Amino acid sequence: MERKILTEEHEIFRKSVRKFLEKEAIPNLEKWESEKQVPQSFWRKAAEQGFVAPAVDEKYGGLGADFGYAVVIAEEFEKVASGIGGIGLHNDIVIPYIESFGSDEQKERWLTKATTGEMISAIAMTEPGTGSDLAAVKTTAVKDGDSYIINGEKTFITNGYSANLVIVVCKTDTNANPPHKGMSLLIVEEGAVGFKKGKKLNKVGQHSNDTSELIFEDVRVPKENLLGEEGKGFYYLMEKLQQERLMCSVQSLASVQRMIDITMDYVSERKIFGQSLSKFQNTQFKLAEMQTQATIGRTFVDRLVAEHVEGNNVVNEVSMAKWWTTDLAQNVAVECMQLHGGYGYMEEYEIARRYRDVGVNSIYAGANEVMKVIIAKKMGL
Repeated sequence: MERKILTEEHEIFRKSVRKFLEKEAIPNLEKWESEKQVPQSFWRKAAEQGFVAPAVDEKYGGLGADFGYAVVIAEEFEKVASGIGGIGLHNDIVIPYIESFGSDEQKERWLTKATTGEMISAIAMTEPGTGSDLAAVKTTAVKDGDSYIINGEKTFITNGYSANLVIVVCKTDTNANPPHKGMSLLIVEEGAVGFKKGKKLNKVGQHSNDTSELIFEDVRVPKENLLGEEGKGFYYLMEKLQQERLMCSVQSLASVQRMIDITMDYVSERKIFGQSLSKFQNTQFKLAEMQTQATIGRTFVDRLVAEHVEGNNVVNEVSMAKWWTTDLAQNVAVECMQLHGGYGYMEEYEIARRYRDVGVNSIYAGANEVMKVIIAKKMGL
């Protein structure tokens, strides 16, 4: 099916991404899953091909690429494994904060490193007692002369272990009413005194996607590391979460299609009662249903991508897409594993990893229950 959001140039670019991943990622995936981290050497190789922060302006070393290229990268990386998506978080979630809200000095300082693989970034929102309720963060940043002193703890931070630049969501005014007006974004670099990384967290899935706790104990950062204006952090987050949730939908649908494709291959080869499993009506109906849902989902999400590129506010529709596509990914994982039979429960079959990896999609970027709260409010409930 032709996709209006993508041009011939995008599809040529897709082939180069796919070729790169076949050579540099697929042969190493098992090792990365075991080590719970994608090495920086892979980032540097990806950067050499223009796959790291390609949207960054050319004057800072990027390609000035449009959002269609981000979609292509996200889809192709997801087809290999959800666990190598740290580059996508860097490209489409973290770096856009610096692009949109950073000063010229900050852009020159950090964006020039963002495109080379020299700098790996993360954003620290979630805390041990605070998830989707961002206004309730406890991490503080107290002004002290020409610096801020940061204290607090973050958890479940993607790229947290390998990151050498972290955007930290914190409270610069603990007395603000309402609380969200006291939130700011501060950039902390690796090596800052008092900034510590916890061990790589032992997750159920997405093992190669390094995730860790970050601890801030009297971390002093210069006032020049304030991103944007003090007290505007919550509004910046709300502005950028539309893109984060949209990319989550794009990735979920790519995973859905991959699971359908590998299951199609399996049921065509698997023999039962003297014929291919694909010849049974139940198998055909299941796959037909899943492909229909995948196609409907892609049509909706592609429309939202186009709206997003136009600069339109589609927070409500993106909230719908985020919960529906991530739920779909989990349902498809269950159905495809079932069609694999006992082999689907074996680690050497890709569907087993897919089954583990998609479970978190409905939680990160805002839990699906929060998406439904947003939708309900828009409905006037």
